[in-house]
Amino acid sequence: MAAPGQPTDAEFPGEFIPSTGDPDCTDRPAWGIPSTLYSYIFKNNANERTYPPDACRPYYHQTAQIDSLQVNSSIIGSGSVNISGTVKASEVTANGITLTSRKPFDIPHPTKSGYRLRHVCLEGPESGVYYRGRLTNSDTIILPDYWKGLVDPESITVTLTQIGSSQDLIVDKIEWGSRIIIRSGNASNIDCYFLVNAERADGEKLIVEYLGQSSDDYPGDNSIYSINK
Repeated sequence: MAAPGQPTDAEFPGEFIPSTGDPDCTDRPAWGIPSTLYSYIFKNNANERTYPPDACRPYYHQTAQIDSLQVNSSIIGSGSVNISGTVKASEVTANGITLTSRKPFDIPHPTKSGYRLRHVCLEGPESGVYYRGRLTNSDTIILPDYWKGLVDPESITVTLTQIGSSQDLIVDKIEWGSRIIIRSGNASNIDCYFLVNAERADGEKLIVEYLGQSSDDYPGDNSIYSINK
């Protein structure tokens, strides 16, 4: 009796007779029963110089598709990784920068030879955008054109730092989300540093705290975040 999945005598009766004529060397898509085993990929040990000239030339995988991939050691390459879903890792290193839950980075020192500089990214409960500069002998801060549509105009806040003397600076009004009018309460000439912050308008609001045992319990769009377990 044939083993399960093997051909029976009724299907292939008698002696096996090889086919005649030209070989069919068509590159066809894979088919069959999906395997869930994490097994090693078979590698042929035939030598190209002694390969039978009348046999079909073997195919190798220039591209591949797989539902799940388990890598035991490392992935090595020089190309790009394009993923539309979520990437989960305890630690990610790219171009010498390691991303962890605190997002630290370490770079060569820009001015001291033989030294390095280590910083940690600023964090906050929003997708924040800022614009800063100096305002001198003017009462209007003109925000960048690209802020229109990028930020929520209702979220704009302004910080002013007076230079040289007390000027009693006041944010008089924010017009159309594109410019900020400043005035001096004691009629001084305005000379100050400014910092304008706003929250991005594209995408959903960040849900800072949520009930859950893992990042999979996040109640919003989980696909846009770098997840650190």
